[in-house]
Amino acid sequence: MNYDKKYKILLTGGGTGGSVTPLLAVAEELNNPPCQGDNRPLDKGGWGDFEFLWLGTKFGPEKGMVEKAGIEFKAISGGKWRRYFSLENLIDLIKIKIGFWQALFVMIKSRPDLVISAGSFISVPVVWAAWVLRVPVLIHQQDIIAGLANKLMAPFAKVITVTFESSLKDYGKRAVWIGNPIRNQLKITNYELQIKKQEGLLPIVLIIGGGTGATAINKLVEDSLTELTKFCQIIHITGKEKSISNNEITNYKKYEFLNVEKMVEVLHKADLVITRAGLGFLSELSYLGKPTIIIPIPDSHQEANAAFFRNKKAAITAKQKYLTKENFTHMVKDLLADEKMLTNLSVNMAQAMKKGANQEMVKIIKSLLK
Repeated sequence: MNYDKKYKILLTGGGTGGSVTPLLAVAEELNNPPCQGDNRPLDKGGWGDFEFLWLGTKFGPEKGMVEKAGIEFKAISGGKWRRYFSLENLIDLIKIKIGFWQALFVMIKSRPDLVISAGSFISVPVVWAAWVLRVPVLIHQQDIIAGLANKLMAPFAKVITVTFESSLKDYGKRAVWIGNPIRNQLKITNYELQIKKQEGLLPIVLIIGGGTGATAINKLVEDSLTELTKFCQIIHITGKEKSISNNEITNYKKYEFLNVEKMVEVLHKADLVITRAGLGFLSELSYLGKPTIIIPIPDSHQEANAAFFRNKKAAITAKQKYLTKENFTHMVKDLLADEKMLTNLSVNMAQAMKKGANQEMVKIIKSLLK
């Protein structure tokens, strides 16, 4: 790698925040100031000189996330392949073809040195276009079970990094187990944490249904609020345009979306987190060692993600179809009252996932850049 050259990296993903956050973490790491032992010139501002461009969806949450990070964003057409008969598959095939040509023209103009994706169907035509132009591709596999998008992209990748060791078998010799990159904003000092933990008399419960929200979880929270707010403070991230009707309830605050800084602040304050099983967010909870209740999307790859943490005794999992306002309220109340269980969950959560993914990803990127 030539430290005097400006490298252009094209990042791609979207539709939800899950495929976005690890790539933003990598971009952030590449621009981190150098330090002793990095094997890079200490007079450089980061690991090198990088210019980033992001290709994503027109209507997903990624545009705001990416531009907030100071990265140029371009939307392209995209579709997905449903594993059942649907006329929408025909329409989406056309969208994918359009996305391929859009990505091809963008890359001909921008001449990226590397393309990186962490999944999502919007990335598929981008990776295919990169292969046509002989641009090296790096794919990151977050979930335990490989999604169709990554299966379609993997044959065209030089390297596939994986979050879990069990995923190595899915990709053969090109796979590298690194864990999952996380945002550097999470790494605040213990002193700051102690100050934040003194705020509030009741324990704080953060409830979030993923980057785009979860209607079923929102409804469950709405039905349970009267009882929940008797023994805890609720911070509820509902998802954009999925806000529930309760506005003036003591010990309850709701937001459709929080920017990175506010989300990090809330994460550090939370005594318990209730969430879906998206790996980007669970990686951050693992880094912070947060006691967690996971409600995976029914009949999806998230159930395998949730099972991993349950088997590690790092989280409590619950099936959405069995949850009522009564058993949900009791679950939260009983867990908050059990200090030993909260401590065990915290310790096991912190140990559940491999650490150091940001730095490992940077090493792989360096090896792919000429």
